[in-house]
Amino acid sequence: MKDICQRLGIRLPIIQGGMGNISNAPLTAAVSNAGGLGTIGCGTMTPGEVDRLITETRRLTDQPFALNIALTVSPYTEELIELAISREIPVVSLSAGNPAPYVERLHAAACQVIALVASVKHALKAEAAGVDYLVAEGFEAAGINSNLELTTFTLIPQITDRVSIPVFAAGGIGDGRGLAAAFLLGAAGVQLGTRLIATAEADVHINYKQHLLQSDDGGTRIIGRSVGRVRRVLDGPYVEQVIEAEKDGMTVERFNERTAEAFHVKGAIEGDETKGYVNAGLVSGMIADVPTVEELFGRMMEEAKESVTRVEKSLKNQSNRSN
Repeated sequence: MKDICQRLGIRLPIIQGGMGNISNAPLTAAVSNAGGLGTIGCGTMTPGEVDRLITETRRLTDQPFALNIALTVSPYTEELIELAISREIPVVSLSAGNPAPYVERLHAAACQVIALVASVKHALKAEAAGVDYLVAEGFEAAGINSNLELTTFTLIPQITDRVSIPVFAAGGIGDGRGLAAAFLLGAAGVQLGTRLIATAEADVHINYKQHLLQSDDGGTRIIGRSVGRVRRVLDGPYVEQVIEAEKDGMTVERFNERTAEAFHVKGAIEGDETKGYVNAGLVSGMIADVPTVEELFGRMMEEAKESVTRVEKSLKNQSNRSN
């Protein structure tokens, strides 16, 4: 763990997931200031918009942070790669596409590369392409998911058994127990998304945070399965409209229109879930408060230590009884 943190220039093995067009400098900076790796998600934003976020984030922190580029989602992939290089971003995470064409260029600019994967096959391809780290994301995660729908609990050990580069676990992790479990499954750290929305520094609408607090274990819905575009979101009026449209035979083109980033912003930033949606992972049912990021991370590290100690004690007791 220490080696991974040193390589990334962070203190804690926690990284922020890309949040697309709802990314904001206060949260990114708060994650980095608290010892994790903050991340600006580019979504479908223009290079100019992302550049302004980079400038604002650097006003709020002198710690490293990453840029997430969703390769097949952004219409500005090439420009964003060049922006990351010109602005000397130390870490770039590449998702929703093949990272291979960009790794050599980013490495030449002394930029470390993270690839988001959801299967052993893609993990092996990303490793062969030369990426430095993997984020292996299970089906519990918020937002766009793999159609394979593999769970974090089964995905992480299969990937860590097959690759030699560090793996961060994502999907369904929101407290220290999840962090400890990720370590036990072979991960080097974790990526958080939904849990960071319910923090004091997250610059999203209060309705979004309140909805997370009120959610339970059945509070999320899957939309897009009928058109091969799996996405996990919080249940709400707009989401119900999309689900009904799917039942009526919605086309993939229409689904893409109805789930474009503009509707994500409507729900997450404007707080209107009658006209838009909010992404949320299954971890939403575990969220009961809105701490600062620093408080959250401190609590997670303590919970992780307590969890590992408890497991060690339990295993020792079991061993003693069997002898």
